[in-house]
Amino acid sequence: MAAKLYDTQAKEYRDIRPSYPPELFQFIASKTPIHDLAWDAGAGNGQATLSLAGIYKNVVATDTSQNQLHLAPDLPNVRYQQTTPLMTEAELHHNVATQSSVDVVTVAQALHWFDISAFFQQAKWVLKKPQGVIAAWCYSAPEVDESVDSVFNRYYLESKPYWDPARNILDDKYRSIDFPFMPVDGEVHTGPFKFKTEKLLDLDDYFAYLRSSSGYQMPRKKGVELLRSDVIEDFERAWNEDGNAHKIATFPIYLRIGKVGNPN
Repeated sequence: MAAKLYDTQAKEYRDIRPSYPPELFQFIASKTPIHDLAWDAGAGNGQATLSLAGIYKNVVATDTSQNQLHLAPDLPNVRYQQTTPLMTEAELHHNVATQSSVDVVTVAQALHWFDISAFFQQAKWVLKKPQGVIAAWCYSAPEVDESVDSVFNRYYLESKPYWDPARNILDDKYRSIDFPFMPVDGEVHTGPFKFKTEKLLDLDDYFAYLRSSSGYQMPRKKGVELLRSDVIEDFERAWNEDGNAHKIATFPIYLRIGKVGNPN
């Protein structure tokens, strides 16, 4: 589902989506005892891969969308690999890494599109025991100001009936995920831990962000246009209320992180 959805707008997705803050990767790295090998699953256009490559000696970045991977940065210590949504152990060995060889598995804004329980079993297979770490995070809707956010909330509610059910776990910030991992050293739970990222946008950028989301694309494929002229007018009125053409949009980020522990 996700690969087909984002294949058609891979460049737009890369250009308008927010990047992730250094603090997020510093936190993850601080919980990973060894920094030899990272697996960035659902890597897309490499937004998280780029930061991981600056911390880990080698990174394997996988995605089901070759169009997305083609837009990822060319880095000397990163190997990009298109994969099927589910891999056998033999495919994991061939496409990702050998058993118990990976220091950290990351999933940025993609876990909700996975077969989550099956993916967690794959992560357990490749992670080093007992200290290998898995880190999965999502970000929620951009927060701009009271006026713009009020219009967005109405837009958001109108889009929800068209969502893929998998997307619902974004609304609870990954809290409801059955996360079968132990707290990392120094923590008493597996999250979500909150971070934030910011992006300077004008109104055209903001609309481009909305159009890049599955919440917009899925109803559009069914012939429903959420950004109707009246909705656009409401956004324009709210955006221009303070006279500033450019605004800082804040994207709250929610991280689940844990270590694999020893097998039973």
